[in-house]
Amino acid sequence: MNTAKTKYIKLRITVVGIFFAVCLASIGAKAGYLQIYQSSWLAKKAADQYERPFKESGKRGTIYDANLREMAVSINITSIAAYPPRILNKNAAAKVIAKALDMDANLLKRKLFSNKPFVWIKRQATPNEVYSVKSLNLEGLGFLSEHSRFYPQKTLAAQTIGFTGMDGNGLEGIEFYYDTQLKGSDHEFIVLKDALGHGFNSEKTSEADYSGSNLVLTIDQAIQYITEKALQEAVADNSAKSGIAIIMAPRTGAILAMAHYPLLNPNSYEKFDRHLWRNRAITDPFEPGSTMKIFTVAAAIEHGNSTPNTIFYCENGEYKIGKDIIHDTHPYGWLSLEDIVKYSSNIGAYKIGKKTGSEALYRTLKDFGFGDKTGINCPGETQGTLLPYKKWSAIDAGAISFGQGISASPLQIVSAVSAIANDGVLMKPFIVQAILDQRGRTVKRFEPAPVRQAITSETAGAIKKILMSVVTKDGTGFNAALEGYTVCGKTGTAQKINEKGEYAKGKYISSFVGFAPVENPEIAVLVILDEPMKNHYGGVVAAPAFSKIAQETLTYLNVPPKNRKTDRLTVSKPLEKNKVVI
Repeated sequence: MNTAKTKYIKLRITVVGIFFAVCLASIGAKAGYLQIYQSSWLAKKAADQYERPFKESGKRGTIYDANLREMAVSINITSIAAYPPRILNKNAAAKVIAKALDMDANLLKRKLFSNKPFVWIKRQATPNEVYSVKSLNLEGLGFLSEHSRFYPQKTLAAQTIGFTGMDGNGLEGIEFYYDTQLKGSDHEFIVLKDALGHGFNSEKTSEADYSGSNLVLTIDQAIQYITEKALQEAVADNSAKSGIAIIMAPRTGAILAMAHYPLLNPNSYEKFDRHLWRNRAITDPFEPGSTMKIFTVAAAIEHGNSTPNTIFYCENGEYKIGKDIIHDTHPYGWLSLEDIVKYSSNIGAYKIGKKTGSEALYRTLKDFGFGDKTGINCPGETQGTLLPYKKWSAIDAGAISFGQGISASPLQIVSAVSAIANDGVLMKPFIVQAILDQRGRTVKRFEPAPVRQAITSETAGAIKKILMSVVTKDGTGFNAALEGYTVCGKTGTAQKINEKGEYAKGKYISSFVGFAPVENPEIAVLVILDEPMKNHYGGVVAAPAFSKIAQETLTYLNVPPKNRKTDRLTVSKPLEKNKVVI
């Protein structure tokens, strides 16, 4: 080999060596720079390759009745998802998945062909559906654990408790009102992924730390069932459109039952008409009719203008006021104030209201809570309508005396009657008695809260005697009498108002409200039937349902019948110490 060729080879080797040396130096310099100055950025980039953040909500709290029996619970359930980029044959996958889940294959194809990295296939799937899809052994599917709301008592107190949506947020009733307290908090944890993107480990902590609070209601499942059963029978027997019933403890304001018919199953609420979703006992005002005579008489006695023996001439059943005529069901001549309530004379009530005066009547109605929200811990409460007395015309003052020209919710009426049972003290109604944490410790307790002294105890005592006469043999509410218990009550029959603001011919709301036993009232009960067809008088339509509800409830509560010296019955009630004192 000549010298020139040798030198050329050495030169080439030197150049290549220098080139590789420069490259290695550059790589070393870059590596040093990244390791020293970009270490945190590199760590984050690496973590992105094998770590995936995952967000999950804690379990929603349980709703219990007064005896800690479950009314609403959250259960673990599996939802099926897909990761479209990891599914190779999307057409075939859509076809077999759709068959397993009985879904529309075209809808499923659109999901799988989307550009999204994650799509839901079926939220809250049944165990059989999950098993069927897992058996397909398809790549790119995920089975994620979620919480689903379940109502073990189905229709029981459904409108009152309400329900949640697919994402666990309260939509109606107590579920909506206490959504913040019930729902668990969101928490995020890290899932580690292998080379194929499968999760294999996580930093997930116990979900109990993130679960929502529990609620304890004042509602008793047994009393609720008694009320719903009697209400359903009353609606069916009288071919009524719907019905509402409420039971309240007069001394505390606790709601023991709040029933609606037609029923609603919150487990499948979307299958029911929307008007059945709301708690109409709280949200819907109506003209109370003759039940308002209770409070007209209270105003007359309270302000010293009349006594139970004061007499009024009832015009033999027809009384003309300007262009308007007030009618009674039967023609009456002279009636005492007590008999006006007993026989439910509209003309008599008008004359009582006129003698009492608009201002005194208005202030008494306001003291009983009419025209104002009660403040119950439920959503959507109406305040009803009660115009200021200075805006009343002559006919308005008379009409309000017997329950027209004023509107109130069923809750307002039973609350006001409970005030009479409670010696004139109006109590704030409540339906949740406690909020508990996941360990059963009390976070907040709701105690009975007096609102005001609506009337004196002497006036309340006088009204009790009057209302007892309504349930006697010749009173309008004789069908509400109980075996072994004394009863106070009043019938109500109100003509419905149509969309034009006019009274609809042949359409009535029939009601009965009362309390028992008179000597020591344990319960106040209101029953309302909307558009009964066979008969429309409250004493015929609603009073029998009141009697059935009150009789069975007093028996369940172990209230001893009058003048009976037998030992009290014993009803097993788990965790009785947690029940609200009624």
